[in-house]
Amino acid sequence: MPGPEQPEPDAPTGPIRVATGTSTGGRRRRSVAGPAPGTAAGPVAGAVAGAVAGPAAGSVAGPAAEPAPPVNSGRRRRRAAPAAVAEHGHAPAAGHGHGHGPAAPAGRRVRILIAALLVPCALATLVGVVLLWPGTAPVPAAAAAQQPVQGEITAAQATDCSPGSGEGGCVGIVVRMADGPLPGRDLVQIVPVEPSTPTFGVGDDIVLGYSGGDPADPGSYQVVDFQRGGALVWLTVLFAAAVLVLARWRGLAALGALALTFVVLLAFVLPAILDGRDPLAVAVVGSCLIMFAVLYLTHGPSARTSTAVLGTLASLALIGVLGALFSAAARLTGLDDQTATLIASLGSGVDARGLLLAGVVIGALGVLDDVTVTQTSAVWELRRADPGMAAPALFTAAMRIGRDHVASAVNTLVLAYAGASLPLLLLFSLSGQGLGDVATSQAVATEIVRTLVGSIGLVASVPITTALAAVVASRESREALEV
Repeated sequence: MPGPEQPEPDAPTGPIRVATGTSTGGRRRRSVAGPAPGTAAGPVAGAVAGAVAGPAAGSVAGPAAEPAPPVNSGRRRRRAAPAAVAEHGHAPAAGHGHGHGPAAPAGRRVRILIAALLVPCALATLVGVVLLWPGTAPVPAAAAAQQPVQGEITAAQATDCSPGSGEGGCVGIVVRMADGPLPGRDLVQIVPVEPSTPTFGVGDDIVLGYSGGDPADPGSYQVVDFQRGGALVWLTVLFAAAVLVLARWRGLAALGALALTFVVLLAFVLPAILDGRDPLAVAVVGSCLIMFAVLYLTHGPSARTSTAVLGTLASLALIGVLGALFSAAARLTGLDDQTATLIASLGSGVDARGLLLAGVVIGALGVLDDVTVTQTSAVWELRRADPGMAAPALFTAAMRIGRDHVASAVNTLVLAYAGASLPLLLLFSLSGQGLGDVATSQAVATEIVRTLVGSIGLVASVPITTALAAVVASRESREALEV
């Protein structure tokens, strides 16, 4: 039996329209209001949800609505009506809906803009790979002068560097070769004992360099290094296990991305530079290829990942421009000992300054990925925690996180470069030169420019990425935020 209060005879049966202004009467509110608080959502809720997903902005259109259940209290009816007008009186903006219907048009426009920015960059990267792909130039003879031979030291004792001289100063080792031209044969090598010479003992696994001469002549071999394959394999397994335990399937994707990074470096970047391509152009194209592949493979295709890619691209461009300007202003040549050895091995000219800039770009990419992905994730989590936050509030909150992150990241970058150049810094500390002379020398100035340019790009990536992420995340639908 119906309650004492029946729906009015003149209740509308067609599409319901609710003006955004104040309702004009209790009847009007009663005809469009949903169930009173504390009642179960019935067919009316479904009808209103379907109407909210309609295209009208400023009105709610949908199929005919069933009469609302009777409301037992006029006071409760008056409390429910303003909520209905406030919630359904306008088309919901992206991120302010309630899980029904597609994202608002503003979110789609942002995605179209992101695609319009990223697709040309991706196409330019592919074109650059095709144009800069290395040829099949033969490897210089100096670069492949020795064949590695694995061996194990079976005996070692002190001896003369020259037989019968009585001076001592050397150690004689007997090496059993595991491969090479004479596997299973013993070979005697005389190694001088100097401060720069490692200590060899019985049981050590070493690597010999075979010059290609008489395999029975000990002079055709030279002790090169220790074997480290076993230790590195176990360390790699331990690293992979730690990543998989913590990140699980996401960690598996990250390991795949890491392997892809090595493929790009070994199959494209290094051969292209050795083939005479411009090192800076190769580094920029290779870094963009790594960035696209790694970020999308690790984090999946989404607006959040695309925002991190855009922030990384902008920061890499800034690093490349600043590196080119200040390496020229500081007159850095890039001709350190390693580059000079490379030029001598190739027998041809190499753009040493371009090689320096290539190292700056590639070295900064890894840190940039960390910062941009972290900032983007922070913005998305803030928006998920408070779906009502607008872009300015998101930017302000995320920048507080970014300041702490960038402070530690800059210190990390400086310490990484200082650790890699520690022998060089120790050498200059013993030179007796003043701090200014040491800092402006070619080797140290190169590291200063490399560190500061990378740090400026790192600092700039925080506001750039945070601003982009705040604009995009503030227009995301609730369904997209939960992905």
